[in-house]
Amino acid sequence: MNERPIIAVDAMGGDFGPSVVVPGAIEAARLHDLHVLLVGDTPKLEAELAKIDLANVHFDIVQADDVVHMNEKPSDILRRKKNASIQVACRLVKEGAADGVVSAGHSGATVACGMFIMGRLPGVERPAPAALLPTRRAVDAGANVDCRPYHLFQFGLMGDAFARDLLSYAAPRVSLLSIGEEEGKGNCQVKEAYELLKMAQNINFIGNAEGRDIFTGDIDVVICDGFVGNVVVKMSEGLAASLIRMLKRVFTSGLLPALGGMLAKGAFKHFARTIDYAEYGGAPLLGLHGLAIVCHGRSSARAMSNAIKMSGTFVRKGTNDRLAETILANEELTRFSRAI
Repeated sequence: MNERPIIAVDAMGGDFGPSVVVPGAIEAARLHDLHVLLVGDTPKLEAELAKIDLANVHFDIVQADDVVHMNEKPSDILRRKKNASIQVACRLVKEGAADGVVSAGHSGATVACGMFIMGRLPGVERPAPAALLPTRRAVDAGANVDCRPYHLFQFGLMGDAFARDLLSYAAPRVSLLSIGEEEGKGNCQVKEAYELLKMAQNINFIGNAEGRDIFTGDIDVVICDGFVGNVVVKMSEGLAASLIRMLKRVFTSGLLPALGGMLAKGAFKHFARTIDYAEYGGAPLLGLHGLAIVCHGRSSARAMSNAIKMSGTFVRKGTNDRLAETILANEELTRFSRAI
């Protein structure tokens, strides 16, 4: 366990760049006893730092000459932008100078740099981003669009370890997203993954789940490929925004609804915090040597702070060790499925 985790922060990433990332990183370092490495253009970072109280904050600036733009391909970034802030941040983890990296920049570049610079844990076929939904469910948020059954199987293993350490569940209820709860429902990919998960060691697999089950609170980890997971996450964001708009219309439609809205103001504030992605920070990319957290491009300073806080918890609890142990304990099942 590290006494003070060191987190490399892609300070140039996201829609708002250093103006949001720097204050969020400094707040996380101060509140959670972390050491942050701000990676990016030094003059721009120093300009933002000059606006902040830096007393009792552990941080350093690491120069990076290039910035990744959203229209660039991850493969081009890996080849041509060796000094991009996300590449520099991932190399810091690879070289042992940092324990993890956090970025709100190009998500494809973050995934690619995590895989090809930091590398995968032994036995991990594909790293998987674990997106947290408002009910504290974890799903693959979109990095693995085309998956084989054994990929889904490993996502379940890694999701289980993540939920135990980061969400503090003693025996997370792991479920496979399908079109019906009964065994045998779903496409070939889901059916084969189901059989593997039934045989997995040391995880609490409870069978299939339907889309409506995600928000009931009856399951803790939802397994799906990245295509489905991305649809689920984006639909959830849209639904939450629509609910807020509808509630506002209802409570501004007359005197009595307005009075009711005033009485329920505290409850609505709590509801807004619950569905706000900033409360959850970002999606950890599970299965890498070290840690990478992928944040929303529109992340606020609070969202960045929460993502960096999560990375510190991940490091302090040794979650990567748990991931590796779980994968290796089920290595034979993965190897068997891959050979079919």
